Amino acid sequence: MYRFSRSIYRELAPRVIEDKHDATGCNNRQFVLEACEATFRRLATDRRYFARPARSLFNDVRIHFAIGDQHRVWQVIERNVSIAMQLIETAPETLVFEGGPRECRAHTRKGTPCQREPLPERDYCPSHKHLEEAFDATKADRFEGDLVPA
Repeated sequence: MYRFSRSIYRELAPRVIEDKHDATGCNNRQFVLEACEATFRRLATDRRYFARPARSLFNDVRIHFAIGDQHRVWQVIERNVSIAMQLIETAPETLVFEGGPRECRAHTRKGTPCQREPLPERDYCPSHKHLEEAFDATKADRFEGDLVPA
């Protein structure tokens, strides 16, 4: 994921508007780099709950570019994010992009994160799988209610 964020940054860095109040002229570029890295970090760790990563990143960084460069910025971001999402979708579920093991999304009664590894193709461990099943059931009920004729 590091390569995707750096690819976006390398392509967009020359177009970043420099801050007039910054003596070094690097604050805006640093912000763009950090936004790229944060987006791809979240995409790697929380992709199921990150609906529109390209739009989110574009909204974060667009203020640092001239109006005439906005379309180019969007194209660069959208292209790299779509390639990264294709890579993630084709990768095996057991592959971890950030170096650590997969973690269950549930929390214990004390409020600490669950330490167990989730089931394959799931977000929860065997102890908390009922949470995902309850979520799937409520989502299915909501969609069934929309399709019932009045």
